[in-house]
Amino acid sequence: MLKLVGWVGVIAVAAWAGATTNHGCRDMISSHTHLNYYPVRDMRRSVAVMPQKVSLRAPDSLSVPITGKEWAPDANELMANRDKATARFTDTLVANDDSSVARGERVFHTFCVPCHGASMKGDGPVAAKFMPPPDLLSATTRGRSDNYIYSYIRYGGAIMPRYGQAVTPSMAWDAIHFLRSQQKAHPR
Repeated sequence: MLKLVGWVGVIAVAAWAGATTNHGCRDMISSHTHLNYYPVRDMRRSVAVMPQKVSLRAPDSLSVPITGKEWAPDANELMANRDKATARFTDTLVANDDSSVARGERVFHTFCVPCHGASMKGDGPVAAKFMPPPDLLSATTRGRSDNYIYSYIRYGGAIMPRYGQAVTPSMAWDAIHFLRSQQKAHPR
């Protein structure tokens, strides 16, 4: 009886394999045991998405932006008269409180210390090789408006590179709040 059940099972599997793959048991077994993997199965060396071959689609026409787009001044307008061009910038994103100053200190130490130095004198390690940046605690910088400093952080200036891609608007305002708190605590 056991032999009969075994033979019936083998015949049933062979018939099913022939009916489904038309190539016999060998293809049925390999189709169930061989999975379609890339030749390199290591996640460290394989790339799931190739960014250069993926096209980004525009947002849906009915979508609503949640952050909005910041007004960006024209480069010629910015170089001609920075005070007039930056009058539109307002600090509506960040409240000037202790947490903003603490966040600004982290931003300052990450992005500004290489050039302006920890003491804000313009004596950072990068400044020794190039034209030194201004002293951020001096009377000249204290006389600049927040909008002016914001535009220098986000869009750069004569010597300073722009940090608009690395520093978000709220991070820039946090850095300005930290700078103003340091100017009040340590004027020169």
